Amino acid sequence: MTLPSYAMNQQSFPEMYERWLVGPLFRPFAETIILDLDVSPGESVLDIACGTGIVARVAKKRAGGSGRVIGVDISADMLSVARNVAPGIEFREGSADALPLQDGEKFDAVVCHQGFQFFPDKAAAAAEMRRALKEGGKLAVATWRSDEESAFLHELRHVAERHLGPIADARYNFAEAALESFVRDAGFNNVDVKTISRRVHFDDGGQFVRLNSMAFVGLSAAGKGMNEQQRRQAVDAIVTDSAAVLKSHSKGSAVDFDLRTNVAIAGG
Repeated sequence: MTLPSYAMNQQSFPEMYERWLVGPLFRPFAETIILDLDVSPGESVLDIACGTGIVARVAKKRAGGSGRVIGVDISADMLSVARNVAPGIEFREGSADALPLQDGEKFDAVVCHQGFQFFPDKAAAAAEMRRALKEGGKLAVATWRSDEESAFLHELRHVAERHLGPIADARYNFAEAALESFVRDAGFNNVDVKTISRRVHFDDGGQFVRLNSMAFVGLSAAGKGMNEQQRRQAVDAIVTDSAAVLKSHSKGSAVDFDLRTNVAIAGG
């Protein structure tokens, strides 16, 4: 789950993102992706759209002290949290379609976990990934599959749409074929798109529902015309009306649900 810029730019949001979302939602997929790339001690890894740096942290454990891991994100606030959580990793502020690389800097592995679907210029971003990858290196780009494949997420969206109208949720609307096409067109070799499924667990299901409601407001056409107070009121209303959905999928305060992502694996 990635949130819209209005939320991510709030001073408190990156801490909330790291505390409540990263471990349950992103880490299980990050671990699988880094394992699939077979990152080894001493290798170099570039994490694009790194957020608070979960892929970079998982990669660093595999690459070890002799490895080099760089995280890049456009949000200075997210990077501030990333640097506090993992001071031993280098994080750089920059755009995916103009990566802040040093002259001739290349990596054994390049990863983008749940950022590609949001890039304004996806072709340029894919070309930058190719520029950053060593010959013989490996790329992994992950984008969530449709929320209709998860009953819990699908039901939450229907609740939000009662308040906001139709929501074109960019998190879950990026087609598998489009992902493969952008990667192939950028000049990568041996492109293979597969699906990874996980059952994710949140100890506090209510906190997930609130953060997800923030995303709905930010992604909706109605939300884009709201001021900050109106957004908060809309989030509160969606959270309240989502209580029955949450209860039906909860065990006590916790919630578990299925989530799937497409992952394009390719070579340099």
